[in-house]
Amino acid sequence: MMDDERAVAAQLGREPRGIRRVAYRCPCGLPAVIETSPRLPDGTPFPTLFYLTCPKAASAIGTLEGGGMMREMQERLASDPSLKAKYTAAHEDYLRRRDEAAREDGVEPLPDGMQSAGGMPERVKCLHALIAHELAVPGINPFGREALDALPEWWRNGPCAHPEGEGDS
Repeated sequence: MMDDERAVAAQLGREPRGIRRVAYRCPCGLPAVIETSPRLPDGTPFPTLFYLTCPKAASAIGTLEGGGMMREMQERLASDPSLKAKYTAAHEDYLRRRDEAAREDGVEPLPDGMQSAGGMPERVKCLHALIAHELAVPGINPFGREALDALPEWWRNGPCAHPEGEGDS
């Protein structure tokens, strides 16, 4: 885990907080999504269970967001009951996993009503969070899957960071 923590620190440009595990590895071999504790070491609530760390993936996702993908997804969410049901199930999965992580960490779960991630279940507001959820739990997040399928192969030009802390992103 030490090399993973150094790689994540290089990716983020700061020391990571509350890492529980690597939830998904990029095809280049480095962490791309980490699972974080629902509470940081100082007890601060941290609702983002699955956190995208790869800057190359984050940049590619930003291009999708800038291109209007979330607006189109939001329109479909409002008009497609089946899609809404799948997105709601993804939200429920996220909350369940976050509560399980809190119990495993021996910390108080986050308060009821604290949002999950990416705007779930009512909005589509952060593809980074939705893709991180889909990478960590394949097949669960319909919008995460769609956005992931639309991404280029961000890892093709090599890793985004070196475990020694020398990033090339």
